[in-house]
Amino acid sequence: MLFERQNFLVAGLSRSGISAAEYLVARHAGGVYLYDDLDDENVRAAKAKLAAIGCVPVGPNELEERAEKCDILVLSPGIPVDHPLPVSFKRAGKRIVGESELGALALRCPIVAVTGTNGKTTTVSMLEGIFKAGGKNAVACGNVGRPITSCIEELGEDGIAVAEISSFQLETLYSLRPHVAVVLNVTEDHLNRHYTFDNYVFLKARILKNSAESEYAVLNFDDPVVRAFAEKTKAKAVWFSMKEKVAGGYMADGYFCFCGERVCAESELSLEGDHNRMNALAAICAAKLFGIENGAIATALKNFRGVKHRLQNVGTLGGVTFLDDSKATNVDSAVKAIGSVKGETVILLGGKDKGYSYEPLFDAIKDSGVVHAVIYGENAFRILNAALKRGFLNVTLCRPFDLAVRVAYLTARPGQNVLLSPASASFDAFRSYEERGDRFIEMLGILRAESERTESAPQTAGGELESE
Repeated sequence: MLFERQNFLVAGLSRSGISAAEYLVARHAGGVYLYDDLDDENVRAAKAKLAAIGCVPVGPNELEERAEKCDILVLSPGIPVDHPLPVSFKRAGKRIVGESELGALALRCPIVAVTGTNGKTTTVSMLEGIFKAGGKNAVACGNVGRPITSCIEELGEDGIAVAEISSFQLETLYSLRPHVAVVLNVTEDHLNRHYTFDNYVFLKARILKNSAESEYAVLNFDDPVVRAFAEKTKAKAVWFSMKEKVAGGYMADGYFCFCGERVCAESELSLEGDHNRMNALAAICAAKLFGIENGAIATALKNFRGVKHRLQNVGTLGGVTFLDDSKATNVDSAVKAIGSVKGETVILLGGKDKGYSYEPLFDAIKDSGVVHAVIYGENAFRILNAALKRGFLNVTLCRPFDLAVRVAYLTARPGQNVLLSPASASFDAFRSYEERGDRFIEMLGILRAESERTESAPQTAGGELESE
């Protein structure tokens, strides 16, 4: 890619788009143009910041003219490849890449790339901690942490890029060749974007497309879809399993093991749940393939406290525990959360629909400690319909998110939980699952303040509040 002689159009000014534009300017690209369908406060701030270093913002009226002059489209993961803009570039025979593709082309250090429907962020965060405990210069990047293009110089040649790779990124990622590729699981997700499950599986398998015999594919033996990926790569398959003793990572007699060796005790893992044990097994496999010692792995797993918005205990009010699992943006993830929570629970479900069935969610709910579901959001009626089909009738339909949190709290009794595990994307009302989780925490603060005001208000002898 000859930056100085080419013009780039960066479409989508979120975290990755901003980093891509900064990277292109630093490499003296012939021209860097900026476009976003949205025109909110964040987009305007990004345009102003990037214009100050030489980028050129493009409005809707001039987009077609500017696009004709650009050689390469740098597409945000949030914009689908069937959007009119990338379609026009493709028809013109022009190149379409993502920020992660720019990063993959420029990285000089080994890469551990992690994909899967669920558990990516947890596994990447675990791995970053393990590598650092082992004395390595490791950076979590990609779909979590920092964009890949922002940490190229920091990683140099001796670092390790621990990259979370989503199916959205894989649509425009062609040059990635990880030394270790990890595939955690593949279940239905993003069908509103990828249309069919087969398309989604195809995209996930692309993480192994460039792997050679000298590289490794760490695969979930217990997931039949992922197990079949071994036939689609030249990389050496290294398995992890909770059910069998495999050539790789497995559980035996209370220990995490790797290829016949006890790595550390299961009790060293600070997180609960079989899904987190699976994540730990995947991380252990990748770490051992990089030669990390067992002591460093045990230390990192013991100190790991999970990731924000993933089954995070954010506080208690009136004897009710609030659990933020906003990162559960699909049914499988919510089912895992439900199975991990102890005690009776009021669950918050809803958001933007992704095109899959919610009936398996209520199959799991009926066999769990969930005593009530508060359903909200754009897909509320689809979720309600699934609940009724499965005979789960303890539901409240409540569209606005803030009111839903309030209703969930009023429904829960002391000793119970309020669990935000929506099984849906956040984009009906929020920019991200992080923003949704942050609002859940803010609502807890609002409810706490209201409770404190009520308790401290002066009362008459009859117990009624005095009028002002």
